[in-house]
Amino acid sequence: MRDLSSLFERPIAHRGLHHASKGVIENTPSAIQQAVEGRFAIEVDLQQTLDDQALVFHDDNLDRLSHGTGAVRAQTMQQLKTIQMCDTADPMWALPDLLDLVDGKVPLIIELKSLFQDGAQKEFIAGVCTSLRDYKGPVALKSFDPNMVHALKDLAPDIPRGAVSCTHLGNPERHHYSHFQMLLMRFMLHMVSAQPDFISYSIRDLPALGPTLFKKLKGTPIMAWTVRTPEEREKAARLADQMIFEGFNPDAVQD
Repeated sequence: MRDLSSLFERPIAHRGLHHASKGVIENTPSAIQQAVEGRFAIEVDLQQTLDDQALVFHDDNLDRLSHGTGAVRAQTMQQLKTIQMCDTADPMWALPDLLDLVDGKVPLIIELKSLFQDGAQKEFIAGVCTSLRDYKGPVALKSFDPNMVHALKDLAPDIPRGAVSCTHLGNPERHHYSHFQMLLMRFMLHMVSAQPDFISYSIRDLPALGPTLFKKLKGTPIMAWTVRTPEEREKAARLADQMIFEGFNPDAVQD
């Protein structure tokens, strides 16, 4: 079994250690820097740009978090880097910028956001894997999209890969998958052949049959997302091996 111990030593800051009211926005250099200073592992998101580059950004649309508008996929990285994030001095940035900032100081868990296209965005994934080829720090890749996780198995077998799932799927999944596919996703049967090294599962849906079976039969560890309350933190401690947290500092919370 692959050694994943570094991914489970410290809690994982969801999109960095961000606090919007203090001008620290998710997935920005400021949020990542604060997580590094707190010695937390970091989860970030990557979106595919028009020129198949990897933008560190969660949404497929620019409007909520930046001063840009429209789809991320409609613009090149050069265009996107001219756009400022909302309520902060941080610009938009790319995967190589993120790797330079973190520089192996803490683990990175990178979620690849899906465009739900045929072909699993293999050129995009290949570019991400190329960027990670010489990176010296602990890093893992994960996705909700089973096609992307399968592609990671083929394109980057040496990089730990995770399957993201939940029992109650959101609108993007409901829109793009059939009822049968969503049933498979609910029980994680769609991920069996992808052989994920870890499972990233919604805290609200734990315990759940899929991750429980993976853990029992294959020893697959579970990361619980997104933990925001003391009750969820206690639940994650009972039912998962790691938590992806937001809205508090685990080191400052008294048990």
